[in-house]
Amino acid sequence: MRIIHDSSELKAGERKVCVAIGVFDGVHLGHQQVIRQTLTDAEQQEALAVVITFDRHPNAVVAPERTPELIYSLPQKLRVIESFGADVTWLIRFDEAFSRQTGEEFVRKMARDFGHIHSICVGSTFTFGHKRSGNVELLRRLGSELHFSVHGLAAVALDGEIVSSTRIRDAIRSGQLEAAGQMLGRGYALSGKVVKGDGFGHTLGFPTANLDTTGLVLPPNGVYAAHAHLYPALLQRSGKDEGHRAAVNIGVRPTLSDPQPKRRVEAHLLDFGGDLYGRELDLTFVEKLRDEQKFGSIDRLKAQIERDIAAARELFGQG
Repeated sequence: MRIIHDSSELKAGERKVCVAIGVFDGVHLGHQQVIRQTLTDAEQQEALAVVITFDRHPNAVVAPERTPELIYSLPQKLRVIESFGADVTWLIRFDEAFSRQTGEEFVRKMARDFGHIHSICVGSTFTFGHKRSGNVELLRRLGSELHFSVHGLAAVALDGEIVSSTRIRDAIRSGQLEAAGQMLGRGYALSGKVVKGDGFGHTLGFPTANLDTTGLVLPPNGVYAAHAHLYPALLQRSGKDEGHRAAVNIGVRPTLSDPQPKRRVEAHLLDFGGDLYGRELDLTFVEKLRDEQKFGSIDRLKAQIERDIAAARELFGQG
Protein backbone atom coordinates (compact mmCIF):
# COMPACT_ATOMS: atom_id res chain seq x y z
CA MET A 1 0.00 0.00 0.00
CA ARG A 2 1.30 3.41 -0.96
CA ILE A 3 0.93 6.30 1.50
CA ILE A 4 0.56 9.82 0.17
CA HIS A 5 0.33 13.09 2.09
CA ASP A 6 -1.40 15.33 -0.46
CA SER A 7 -4.04 14.64 -3.10
CA SER A 8 -1.68 15.92 -5.81
CA GLU A 9 0.61 12.92 -5.19
CA LEU A 10 -1.89 10.31 -6.42
CA LYS A 11 -1.40 10.88 -10.16
CA ALA A 12 -4.01 8.33 -11.21
CA GLY A 13 -3.83 9.36 -14.87
CA GLU A 14 -6.78 7.94 -16.82
CA ARG A 15 -7.59 5.41 -14.12
CA LYS A 16 -10.79 5.78 -12.09
CA VAL A 17 -10.56 6.32 -8.34
CA CYS A 18 -12.83 4.94 -5.60
CA VAL A 19 -12.57 6.62 -2.21
CA ALA A 20 -13.35 5.79 1.43
CA ILE A 21 -13.16 8.63 3.97
CA GLY A 22 -13.09 8.41 7.76
CA VAL A 23 -11.17 8.81 10.99
CA PHE A 24 -11.23 5.00 11.24
CA ASP A 25 -9.98 4.72 14.83
CA GLY A 26 -9.93 0.99 15.51
CA VAL A 27 -11.01 0.17 11.93
CA HIS A 28 -14.02 -1.58 13.48
CA LEU A 29 -16.88 -3.44 11.79
CA GLY A 30 -18.61 -0.23 10.74
CA HIS A 31 -15.41 1.18 9.25
CA GLN A 32 -14.74 -2.10 7.50
CA GLN A 33 -17.97 -2.00 5.54
CA VAL A 34 -17.05 1.48 4.29
CA ILE A 35 -13.61 0.32 3.17
CA ARG A 36 -14.94 -2.93 1.68
CA GLN A 37 -17.57 -1.06 -0.35
CA THR A 38 -14.77 1.05 -1.83
CA LEU A 39 -12.73 -2.07 -2.59
CA THR A 40 -15.74 -3.65 -4.28
CA ASP A 41 -16.32 -0.54 -6.39
CA ALA A 42 -12.64 -0.43 -7.32
CA GLU A 43 -12.59 -4.07 -8.37
CA GLN A 44 -15.68 -3.65 -10.55
CA GLN A 45 -14.34 -0.49 -12.18
CA GLU A 46 -10.68 -1.58 -12.35
CA ALA A 47 -10.04 1.55 -10.32
CA LEU A 48 -7.63 2.59 -7.59
CA ALA A 49 -8.98 2.01 -4.07
CA VAL A 50 -7.99 5.02 -1.97
CA VAL A 51 -8.60 5.32 1.78
CA ILE A 52 -8.50 8.84 3.21
CA THR A 53 -7.82 9.26 6.91
CA PHE A 54 -6.09 11.61 9.36
CA ASP A 55 -2.82 11.53 11.29
CA ARG A 56 -4.64 12.41 14.53
CA HIS A 57 -8.17 12.72 15.81
CA PRO A 58 -9.64 15.98 14.45
CA ASN A 59 -10.67 17.01 17.97
CA ALA A 60 -6.98 17.28 18.87
CA VAL A 61 -7.02 20.46 16.79
CA VAL A 62 -10.59 21.76 16.81
CA ALA A 63 -11.66 20.73 20.35
CA PRO A 64 -8.65 19.58 22.39
CA GLU A 65 -10.71 19.29 25.58
CA ARG A 66 -12.88 16.65 23.86
CA THR A 67 -10.09 14.59 22.29
CA PRO A 68 -10.80 10.91 23.00
CA GLU A 69 -8.19 8.36 23.94
CA LEU A 70 -7.54 6.39 20.78
CA ILE A 71 -7.98 2.66 20.25
CA TYR A 72 -5.09 2.36 17.78
CA SER A 73 -1.76 4.08 17.29
CA LEU A 74 -1.33 5.60 13.83
CA PRO A 75 1.04 2.88 12.52
CA GLN A 76 -1.38 0.22 13.81
CA LYS A 77 -4.33 1.86 12.03
CA LEU A 78 -2.38 2.02 8.78
CA ARG A 79 -1.34 -1.64 9.06
CA VAL A 80 -4.97 -2.71 9.44
CA ILE A 81 -6.12 -0.56 6.51
CA GLU A 82 -3.37 -2.10 4.41
CA SER A 83 -4.51 -5.60 5.39
CA PHE A 84 -7.85 -5.05 3.63
CA GLY A 85 -6.11 -4.46 0.32
CA ALA A 86 -6.30 -0.71 -0.22
CA ASP A 87 -4.03 0.51 -3.01
CA VAL A 88 -3.33 3.93 -1.50
CA THR A 89 -3.93 5.71 1.79
CA TRP A 90 -4.01 9.50 1.73
CA LEU A 91 -2.83 10.34 5.25
CA ILE A 92 -3.89 13.91 5.90
CA ARG A 93 -1.98 16.01 8.40
CA PHE A 94 -4.85 17.46 10.39
CA ASP A 95 -3.58 20.87 11.47
CA GLU A 96 -5.09 24.30 12.04
CA ALA A 97 -4.84 25.24 8.37
CA PHE A 98 -6.57 22.07 7.21
CA SER A 99 -9.31 22.50 9.84
CA ARG A 100 -10.30 25.82 8.23
CA GLN A 101 -11.01 24.20 4.86
CA THR A 102 -14.72 23.77 4.14
CA GLY A 103 -16.16 20.43 3.12
CA GLU A 104 -16.87 21.70 -0.37
CA GLU A 105 -13.35 23.08 -0.82
CA PHE A 106 -11.92 19.73 0.27
CA VAL A 107 -14.02 17.71 -2.19
CA ARG A 108 -13.41 20.02 -5.12
CA LYS A 109 -9.63 19.96 -4.61
CA MET A 110 -9.68 16.19 -4.27
CA ALA A 111 -11.73 15.81 -7.44
CA ARG A 112 -9.39 18.13 -9.34
CA ASP A 113 -6.25 16.31 -8.18
CA PHE A 114 -7.57 12.74 -8.36
CA GLY A 115 -9.09 13.13 -11.82
CA HIS A 116 -11.91 10.65 -12.45
CA ILE A 117 -13.52 9.85 -9.08
CA HIS A 118 -16.04 7.06 -9.56
CA SER A 119 -17.39 6.77 -6.00
CA ILE A 120 -16.99 8.10 -2.46
CA CYS A 121 -17.97 5.97 0.52
CA VAL A 122 -18.52 7.24 4.08
CA GLY A 123 -20.60 6.40 7.12
CA SER A 124 -24.10 7.89 6.95
CA THR A 125 -23.42 10.30 9.84
CA PHE A 126 -19.86 11.24 8.87
CA THR A 127 -19.13 14.97 8.84
CA PHE A 128 -16.03 16.81 7.67
CA GLY A 129 -14.69 20.27 6.87
CA HIS A 130 -14.79 23.56 8.74
CA LYS A 131 -17.70 23.69 11.19
CA ARG A 132 -18.73 20.22 9.93
CA SER A 133 -19.89 21.73 6.67
CA GLY A 134 -19.41 18.44 4.82
CA ASN A 135 -21.80 15.51 5.03
CA VAL A 136 -23.50 12.90 2.85
CA GLU A 137 -25.94 15.49 1.50
CA LEU A 138 -23.08 17.74 0.35
CA LEU A 139 -21.28 14.78 -1.23
CA ARG A 140 -24.39 13.82 -3.19
CA ARG A 141 -24.89 17.38 -4.41
CA LEU A 142 -21.28 17.60 -5.56
CA GLY A 143 -21.46 14.08 -6.95
CA SER A 144 -24.28 15.14 -9.28
CA GLU A 145 -22.12 17.99 -10.54
CA LEU A 146 -18.77 16.21 -10.65
CA HIS A 147 -20.10 12.81 -11.75
CA PHE A 148 -19.31 10.50 -8.86
CA SER A 149 -21.65 8.26 -6.85
CA VAL A 150 -21.93 8.35 -3.06
CA HIS A 151 -22.42 5.54 -0.54
CA GLY A 152 -23.59 6.75 2.88
CA LEU A 153 -23.60 3.47 4.78
CA ALA A 154 -25.69 2.94 7.89
CA ALA A 155 -23.96 1.97 11.13
CA VAL A 156 -23.38 -1.69 11.99
CA ALA A 157 -25.13 -3.12 15.06
CA LEU A 158 -23.88 -5.91 17.31
CA ASP A 159 -25.99 -7.36 20.13
CA GLY A 160 -28.63 -4.76 19.44
CA GLU A 161 -26.30 -1.77 19.84
CA ILE A 162 -24.44 0.36 17.31
CA VAL A 163 -20.75 -0.48 16.91
CA SER A 164 -18.73 2.69 17.50
CA SER A 165 -15.25 3.69 18.54
CA THR A 166 -16.73 5.15 21.74
CA ARG A 167 -18.38 1.84 22.63
CA ILE A 168 -15.13 -0.02 21.99
CA ARG A 169 -13.16 2.40 24.18
CA ASP A 170 -15.63 1.84 27.01
CA ALA A 171 -15.25 -1.94 26.62
CA ILE A 172 -11.45 -1.70 26.76
CA ARG A 173 -11.47 0.52 29.85
CA SER A 174 -13.78 -1.89 31.67
CA GLY A 175 -11.72 -4.94 30.73
CA GLN A 176 -14.26 -6.40 28.30
CA LEU A 177 -11.55 -7.19 25.78
CA GLU A 178 -13.43 -10.04 24.13
CA ALA A 179 -16.38 -7.71 23.47
CA ALA A 180 -13.96 -5.11 22.09
CA GLY A 181 -12.49 -7.74 19.77
CA GLN A 182 -15.92 -8.71 18.48
CA MET A 183 -16.63 -5.10 17.54
CA LEU A 184 -13.18 -4.70 16.01
CA GLY A 185 -13.55 -7.89 13.98
CA ARG A 186 -10.17 -9.07 15.28
CA GLY A 187 -8.52 -9.64 18.64
CA TYR A 188 -7.99 -6.41 20.56
CA ALA A 189 -4.36 -5.35 20.37
CA LEU A 190 -2.47 -2.49 21.99
CA SER A 191 0.39 -1.11 19.94
CA GLY A 192 3.12 1.41 20.68
CA LYS A 193 6.74 2.30 20.10
CA VAL A 194 9.25 0.66 22.43
CA VAL A 195 11.01 3.36 24.45
CA LYS A 196 13.69 3.47 27.12
CA GLY A 197 12.48 2.66 30.61
CA ASP A 198 14.27 2.87 33.95
CA GLY A 199 15.74 -0.63 33.64
CA PHE A 200 14.00 -1.93 36.76
CA GLY A 201 12.78 -5.07 35.03
CA HIS A 202 16.29 -5.85 33.81
CA THR A 203 17.60 -5.39 37.36
CA LEU A 204 15.12 -7.99 38.58
CA GLY A 205 16.16 -10.38 35.81
CA PHE A 206 13.02 -9.88 33.72
CA PRO A 207 13.78 -7.28 31.05
CA THR A 208 10.71 -5.54 29.67
CA ALA A 209 9.79 -3.56 26.59
CA ASN A 210 8.25 -0.26 27.68
CA LEU A 211 5.57 0.97 25.29
CA ASP A 212 4.81 4.60 24.56
CA THR A 213 1.01 4.55 24.81
CA THR A 214 0.49 8.31 25.01
CA GLY A 215 -3.06 9.17 23.99
CA LEU A 216 -4.23 5.54 23.82
CA VAL A 217 -7.03 3.92 25.80
CA LEU A 218 -5.71 1.17 28.11
CA PRO A 219 -7.23 -1.94 29.68
CA PRO A 220 -7.52 -2.07 33.50
CA ASN A 221 -4.31 -2.37 35.52
CA GLY A 222 -3.03 -5.89 35.98
CA VAL A 223 -0.89 -8.65 34.51
CA TYR A 224 -1.88 -10.22 31.20
CA ALA A 225 -0.73 -12.99 28.89
CA ALA A 226 -0.43 -11.71 25.34
CA HIS A 227 0.84 -12.49 21.87
CA ALA A 228 3.41 -10.00 20.61
CA HIS A 229 4.57 -8.95 17.15
CA LEU A 230 7.33 -6.51 16.30
CA TYR A 231 7.26 -4.11 13.36
CA PRO A 232 9.79 -1.64 11.96
CA ALA A 233 9.39 1.90 13.32
CA LEU A 234 7.90 3.10 10.02
CA LEU A 235 4.43 4.02 8.84
CA GLN A 236 5.00 1.95 5.71
CA ARG A 237 4.94 -1.66 6.79
CA SER A 238 7.68 -3.92 5.44
CA GLY A 239 6.55 -7.05 7.25
CA LYS A 240 6.42 -8.27 10.81
CA ASP A 241 8.62 -10.81 12.53
CA GLU A 242 7.50 -14.15 13.89
CA GLY A 243 5.13 -14.16 16.83
CA HIS A 244 6.29 -14.02 20.42
CA ARG A 245 4.58 -14.72 23.71
CA ALA A 246 4.60 -12.20 26.50
CA ALA A 247 3.65 -11.42 30.06
CA VAL A 248 2.42 -7.81 30.18
CA ASN A 249 2.08 -5.51 33.18
CA ILE A 250 -0.19 -2.46 33.04
CA GLY A 251 -0.14 -0.22 36.07
CA VAL A 252 1.68 2.16 38.37
CA ARG A 253 4.07 -0.35 40.05
CA PRO A 254 2.78 0.31 43.61
CA THR A 255 5.53 -1.80 45.26
CA LEU A 256 8.12 0.83 44.27
CA SER A 257 6.28 3.66 46.08
CA ASP A 258 6.99 6.17 43.33
CA PRO A 259 6.05 9.68 44.59
CA GLN A 260 4.75 10.49 41.07
CA PRO A 261 3.38 7.19 39.78
CA LYS A 262 2.26 6.96 36.17
CA ARG A 263 0.63 4.15 34.28
CA ARG A 264 3.08 2.05 32.32
CA VAL A 265 2.76 -0.78 29.83
CA GLU A 266 5.68 -3.18 30.17
CA ALA A 267 5.97 -6.42 28.20
CA HIS A 268 8.35 -9.26 29.01
CA LEU A 269 8.77 -11.33 25.85
CA LEU A 270 9.31 -14.96 26.76
CA ASP A 271 12.61 -16.44 25.55
CA PHE A 272 13.55 -13.34 23.57
CA GLY A 273 16.82 -11.48 23.79
CA GLY A 274 16.86 -9.10 20.82
CA ASP A 275 16.98 -5.31 20.63
CA LEU A 276 13.52 -3.75 20.74
CA TYR A 277 14.13 -0.02 21.09
CA GLY A 278 12.49 2.15 18.46
CA ARG A 279 10.32 -0.64 17.05
CA GLU A 280 6.53 -0.93 17.09
CA LEU A 281 5.24 -3.68 19.39
CA ASP A 282 1.74 -5.10 18.99
CA LEU A 283 0.25 -6.85 22.03
CA THR A 284 -2.85 -8.98 21.47
CA PHE A 285 -4.27 -9.81 24.89
CA VAL A 286 -5.15 -13.44 25.58
CA GLU A 287 -6.11 -13.53 29.25
CA LYS A 288 -5.78 -11.50 32.42
CA LEU A 289 -3.63 -13.35 34.96
CA ARG A 290 -4.19 -11.15 38.01
CA ASP A 291 -4.94 -7.64 39.24
CA GLU A 292 -2.18 -5.20 40.10
CA GLN A 293 -1.11 -5.45 43.73
CA LYS A 294 1.43 -4.05 46.15
CA PHE A 295 4.02 -6.40 47.67
CA GLY A 296 5.85 -6.04 50.96
CA SER A 297 9.30 -6.28 49.41
CA ILE A 298 11.14 -6.40 46.11
CA ASP A 299 11.90 -10.09 46.73
CA ARG A 300 8.19 -10.84 47.01
CA LEU A 301 7.54 -8.90 43.83
CA LYS A 302 10.25 -10.85 42.04
CA ALA A 303 8.78 -14.15 43.23
CA GLN A 304 5.34 -13.11 41.97
CA ILE A 305 6.75 -12.13 38.56
CA GLU A 306 8.26 -15.61 38.34
CA ARG A 307 4.82 -17.07 39.05
CA ASP A 308 3.23 -14.75 36.48
CA ILE A 309 5.65 -15.90 33.80
CA ALA A 310 5.06 -19.53 34.74
CA ALA A 311 1.30 -18.93 34.50
CA ALA A 312 1.72 -17.36 31.07
CA ARG A 313 3.81 -20.31 29.90
CA GLU A 314 1.20 -22.76 31.19
CA LEU A 315 -1.53 -20.82 29.40
CA PHE A 316 0.46 -21.02 26.16
CA GLY A 317 1.18 -24.74 26.69
CA GLN A 318 4.84 -24.18 27.51
CA GLY A 319 4.69 -25.26 31.13
